Amino acid sequence: MTGLPALLQQARSEGDRLHFDIPADWMQGRTAFGGLSSALALRAALAASPELPPLRSAQIAFVGPLAGAVTVEARLLRRGRNVAFVEADLSGEAGLGLRATFVFMAPLASSIMHDSAPQAPRSVPPTDASLYVGPPGFFTHNFEFHDDKAVLEPAEWLRWARLREREDLDPPMELLAVGDALPPAAFRLLPEPRPLSSLTWQLNLLTAAPSTRDGWWLLHAHADHARDGHSSQRMRIWNADGVLVAEAMQSVAIFG
Repeated sequence: MTGLPALLQQARSEGDRLHFDIPADWMQGRTAFGGLSSALALRAALAASPELPPLRSAQIAFVGPLAGAVTVEARLLRRGRNVAFVEADLSGEAGLGLRATFVFMAPLASSIMHDSAPQAPRSVPPTDASLYVGPPGFFTHNFEFHDDKAVLEPAEWLRWARLREREDLDPPMELLAVGDALPPAAFRLLPEPRPLSSLTWQLNLLTAAPSTRDGWWLLHAHADHARDGHSSQRMRIWNADGVLVAEAMQSVAIFG
């Protein structure tokens, strides 16, 4: 198994580009796990411009398959007094595979203080909890999951997840890698397994410095609509203290 910290350290720099080799155990079918690809894009974005403010939003399009040797090219789109926009493209043998726009924003003085975000509906797994690790050769082998068998709606997931190797990871990069680890919520509506593929993902960070304990993040996904081979789902991520740290939306293609 090649953990995310080791994979990031293996980056090869060439001008404004970074080169990575995606191992087989980070694949999901014929393409790399979307959370990994997103993290690689963020790694390049952080290198593209010095002293960026905190990451507050990521807009990601999963354009095509990525496997093996990939190149990430990032460019600063605009940098204002408080906000910076950085775009990053991942390309492989099949061409463009991912395009991401990252929004970095410094804290601003504001008279508004509003927080109606719900606390996590589940407690962090105990130290003796039974954990699930995915099979070798599939991206889930890089994670540990805990599912308390909660009663859920037909198109809903709620699961604790953490990277098995996470030492010295930038917290937003860790959050991007973990945040896409659930199957699409529409998967639970299928009478039998069918291929699904994420199309777009927008993630908004609710704090400038996301953090958790023991690597645990509670992931939630709920599909509001699934029809004509397309699903739209809402997503939330809480830390181990039950604090909501990110909200997201994702569109998904359903084949069959």
